[in-house]
Parts: sequence; C-alpha cells; structure tokens
Amino acid sequence: MAELQLPNETAAGDSGIRNFSRRAFLRGTGGLALGIYFAPLLGRRGLAEAAGDDFEPNAFLRIGSDGVVTVIAKHVEMGQGSYTGLATLIAEELDADWSRVRVEGAPANTELYKNLAFGLQGTGGSSAIANSFEQMRKAGASARAMLVAAAAGQWQVPAEQIAVRQGVVEHAASGRRAGFGELAEAAARQPLPADVKLKDPKDFSLIGRQKLPRTDSPDKTDGSALFTQDIRLPDMLVAVPAHPPRFGATPSKVEASKARAVPGVVAVVEYPGDERRFAGVAVLATNTWAAIRGRDALQVEWDESKAFRLGSTEILARYRELAGQPGAVARNEGDAGSALEQATRRIDAEFEFPYLAHAAMEPLNCVVRLDEGRCEIWNGEQWQSGDQQLVAQLLGIAPEKVSITQLYAGGSFGRRANPHSDYVLEAVSIARAARDQGLKGPVKMVWPRDNDTRGGYYRPLFLHRASLGLDGEGRLMAWQHRLVGQSFMQGTPFESLMLKDGIDKVAVEGIDNLAYAVPNLHVELHLAQGIGVPTQWWRSVGHTHTAYATETLIDEAAVAAGKDPYQYRRALLDRHPRHLGVLDLVAEKAGWSAALPPGAQGERRGRGIAVHESFGSFVAQVVEVTLKPDHSYRVDRVVCAVDCGLAINPDVIRAQMEGGIGFALSAAMHSAITLKDGVVEQSNFHDFQVIRLNEMPQVEVHIVPSAQAPSGVGEPGVPPLAPALANALFAASGKRIRRLPIGNQLQA
Repeated sequence: MAELQLPNETAAGDSGIRNFSRRAFLRGTGGLALGIYFAPLLGRRGLAEAAGDDFEPNAFLRIGSDGVVTVIAKHVEMGQGSYTGLATLIAEELDADWSRVRVEGAPANTELYKNLAFGLQGTGGSSAIANSFEQMRKAGASARAMLVAAAAGQWQVPAEQIAVRQGVVEHAASGRRAGFGELAEAAARQPLPADVKLKDPKDFSLIGRQKLPRTDSPDKTDGSALFTQDIRLPDMLVAVPAHPPRFGATPSKVEASKARAVPGVVAVVEYPGDERRFAGVAVLATNTWAAIRGRDALQVEWDESKAFRLGSTEILARYRELAGQPGAVARNEGDAGSALEQATRRIDAEFEFPYLAHAAMEPLNCVVRLDEGRCEIWNGEQWQSGDQQLVAQLLGIAPEKVSITQLYAGGSFGRRANPHSDYVLEAVSIARAARDQGLKGPVKMVWPRDNDTRGGYYRPLFLHRASLGLDGEGRLMAWQHRLVGQSFMQGTPFESLMLKDGIDKVAVEGIDNLAYAVPNLHVELHLAQGIGVPTQWWRSVGHTHTAYATETLIDEAAVAAGKDPYQYRRALLDRHPRHLGVLDLVAEKAGWSAALPPGAQGERRGRGIAVHESFGSFVAQVVEVTLKPDHSYRVDRVVCAVDCGLAINPDVIRAQMEGGIGFALSAAMHSAITLKDGVVEQSNFHDFQVIRLNEMPQVEVHIVPSAQAPSGVGEPGVPPLAPALANALFAASGKRIRRLPIGNQLQA
C-alpha cells in the first residue's frame, strides 16, 4: 500500500472549491486498493469508473468517459438522504442527466471536505445541506463551465451560444451535440473558472422537484450497498469485545480456555482503556458468530474499584437536590420571581427524561488495518476529523497516516460522531493488541446488540422543574425553569466553545431561545458532576427534552386560561412569522377547527398540538389519539408542517419527517435506559422497545413554501412529537404526563 500523499492543489476560489487530481489522491489514500480488494462488491461504483481519463474539476465530482457523473459526498449517508441532496445541488448547476449521477463517500481530509458549519469534517446537527448549498452548486457550475469551454474550443463557436441540458452539450446553430463523456478529456484541460454565475431559482429543474429518485436506493435495494458489516479483507479477523458490567471497571483476571476452544476462535486479547473508552477483552475469530460464542464463553473477573454504581433512582434523587438550589443562569428577562408571587394562577411541574440509547439498526462496527506507520479504517464514518486525530494520537503517528474510507451507515442518530471516538479507538486498540500477538491481518470489530445497548454514550438523563404564572385574564406573565443533567461537552474539544459560565448550550437549547412572548422569563441549569454514565448527543440533542417541557407547559397554560391551545400559541408568537407559518398550516391540514370524529363505544378521542424550532427549521405537529376503555391508547394520526427554507428534495424532507416521527414515538411511548446498582438493565429490543409496525400512525407531511436558505431536516421532526402526543392524551384522559416514556402511566 502506498504512503498517503495529499493532493497538489492547483487553484482555489472564494467558494472553497479546490482543483486537483482526485485520481492521484485515490491512489495515495487507499481508494484504489479498495477497488482491488472489493471489486466483486463495488458494483456500479467499481474500479472502471476511477481508472479512465476522467474529468475531475474539483474535489466534489468526477465525470467519466462513459458520461457518468460521480459526486463525492463529504457527508455520510446514514438514511437521511444527504447523498441525494448533495448530488441534487451539483447536478442542478451542472445540468446533468439525473439517471447518470452516482455518489460515493469522501475520504478523510479536513481541508477539502470540512463541514463549513463546523470547520471540521463531519456529519451532524442537520447541517449537510445547509452548509453545502452554495459550495456544491458552485462545484457543479464550475464543471459545467469547463465542459462548455471544451465544446466551444472543439466546435469553434462562442461559449455563450452553447446550452447544456440533461447531460448533453449542444450548439443549436450548428447542430453540434456531445455528451459529458465525449468532452471529459478536453474539459479536464480547461482552467478552473475564477467565478461562476449560479442559476436563478426560477430556472431550477431538479431542486424542489417532488419525486427525484434517491441515489442510494438502487444499491440498497439490490444488496450491493457497502456497509461496514459487508467488508471482507484478506486474512481479516472479526473481533467481539466483552465489556465490563459497570462503567469504569477493568478486567482483573481472564480465563479464556473455553473461548479458545470454540471452533473458529483464533485469539483472545486484552487492551487498555481510559475515561473515554472501554478497557476490555476481545475474542478474535474467523467469523462473527464464532467471535460472539467465544465472547460468551469467556470468564472474566472485573476490578470494580473505580466503577460507577448508582442506579437511575439515586441519580434522580441527586438531581432533585440540585434542582432545589440556584443554578447557572441561561436566560433572564424581567423578574420572574416577583411576577410569580403576583400571579393569579400558578402551574408547577417537574419532568423526568431517561437515558436513551441510539439503537440504530446497524450496531457499531469498524474495520482497521495496521501497517508499518499507518492505519486504514473503513467505517460508516460520521466524524472523520475527530477520529483521524485521536487515532493518530493513540498510535503515535501523524494524522495524515490515518486514512478513513466512508461507507454507508445503517442509521446512527449521532452515535457514530462520538467526540471521544470511543468505538473507533477501541477497534484500533484491539487491532494493535492482535498485532502484538503476531496477528497482522485487518480486524473488524463488531458490537452485538447487547454491547450496543449497554455500551453507554446515551442521551443524558434530565430533570426539569418549572413554574408558570398567569394573570387574571389568563395571560402568561412569568416562567421559571431549572434543568439538571450531564454535559457531554466537558472533556471534549468542544468544551471551550460550547460551555461558558456553567452553561452547556446544547443542554438548554430550545428553552434559552424560547420564542413565546413571556415578559418575565428565567432559565437556570445545573451540570451534574460525578455521574459516570457516558453520554453524547442523540438525535435532536437538547431539544428532545426542552421541547417536551415547554410545549406541554404552554398547553397547560392555555387550558388554565380557558383558551384554545392553538390560538393561545398564536397570540404568544405574533412576532415569529415562521413559527406561525407552520402552526397555521398544521392546524389547517389537521382540521383543528372541526371536532374530532368520535371513537367506538367506550373510547375517547384526543388531539394535541406542538410547535418547535431546532437546527434552523420550524416544525409543528398535531397528534390524534384514541384512549381505550382499559386506558391503553392508540396514536391514530400525525399531521406535520415543516419550514426548512428552500425545499431541495421534497420527497426526502417528507421521509425525514416521517422517520423522525417514528423515532420520536419510540422514545415517547416505550424507550428508556435505566440503571440499577450501576448496571444497565436493558440489553436488546425486547426490553429497549421501539415502536412496532402496528403502532405507526397515519402521517401527513406538509412543506411551507419558502425562498429562505435551506436548513436541516434530519433532526427537527423529532422534538414536537412527544409534547403533541402528551397534549393529545391529556385532551382524551385529563391526565398530564410528566415522565417519559409514557409506558402504562395512563393505566395507573
């Protein structure tokens, strides 16, 4: 394998687009090797496309002599549609034939492929399209200009008389026509334009189209899509780790004879950990099943002298003590304390939100190959910059000696963007320990579902305590709110950016910027210390709990005021047109002004509403439920309105809202990670339950037309669902839900 060589750049414009030979880059970083090793699996993204006289105008696209346009996606495709969205932006300005557009993941290279919102290479925060909107369009427009220049030179006609439509370059006056592939070689010799003019939105032919086929669907449909689990390298071993029962424990004695006796098991290795990742024992075998059986046969004694031993009940008790004390101030307007004392009516509430696992369909895994002085990684990679840096530190090599090949991820919801690179470092540690035993082949580390469920890095447990005060007319005059929870920013490279004066921005997001017009608003935060449960971001992050607390409280205030919850919100949001836009649209589409059809005999119907802004997008949802005579319930219908600025791919937006609603329903209705004496009580989907197919309601999604810059859709569909559901259940049952998941609380 060749040493890593960074590309030679030849031009860079204001757009941040770099012009260089990506083919040379592939040779240096392992992409060519990938083609050789995986030729049978590569399918349409095979070696042939990478080996011809391709036109590679910049880091984001390649046009082969066959006319196929390959978009290089700097953001991982984990089901959210980023590959389709990024390709749409490029193809629009390139005037490409959509049926001939393909996408492949970008290698790790922070300078070329950084997320412009973060300054690092990574996918998260619903930022993929928002940060790429102009950059990708300029990449496509630059390539188009070079193709036109090549045609003008060959045909000896003015470039201004040349048109490009669906992958065909043509000069109407002379009747000359050529496909992209015919011009690729000549276009590659053209200089990169210093500046390009982007299309007027009225001329878009792909952006905003209702049904543009997703680029990842064919591969995922015919089984040729490459996930980490599909990777098979020569001499590769599969490693399954045995993790300690309590966070912070380390192996003190390992009896591995029974594990080694399992057919297929090759070795057992121990590896060190630290505060960021497990110390453990891993069984290496020729296949996954043998490795799992070998792990189960291990006999390990654990040193628990530094292990965390509290349960969820004890953690909540600590949080309640903190909630009784003043915290760091996140927002303060007016005098909420005095206004509460003068209130005619007061609402006091306490909310509990549990730890939550990400529970993606594809459990965590990572392929590592160590060679002399370099490391190669294959992964559904969400956090290239961080992983590359921390792996380099662990191995004592330069970051450019760590290459990362980005594959599809079978879901993630934030888990594969761990700020500590925990599972990637663990895979590297296992590969290094195996190498120390003379096993020099690559290693694929796999966490079976029980490892994944008990592996930590959860959405943090949070406690909220709030008081609202209303005047005699039902107007909202005061709001005091105190939150207690862990900060997962502490100890990460983001700490200096995200933590200030005791406030973790992601812990209070959604309430420190509360849009409702409340004259006296006071928000405080306690960051709990000494809780040894690893936590990190989870889909829609802090908004998952702040939206629930604020939107159920505002509903309760409306009821206390004797007002319609929709109209009550409207009155408090009259200075926020985008909130009002989704609120009005969802009320109209849900038929809010009409009474719900009655249920069967003994059943009660209820309808709830919620609106929330997150990641620059605005979402309102109406949930309809049926409460049965035995106090169980059914979610019948969810109506959703979203304003995410200019809708690049409406079908993807609808899919993301639908997926977000299903994801949020799981957490609202069933899911929780609980601890007892420091041990996680759940292990798999039988006790960390997500919704079943028969629980998925009818979902309708409506998009607010907008000319605003596009914002994200991967996360904003989640926050309003749980409060809208709780408000609907209150309408049906008269009972407020203060603790998630809802479970069987209505039956108590």
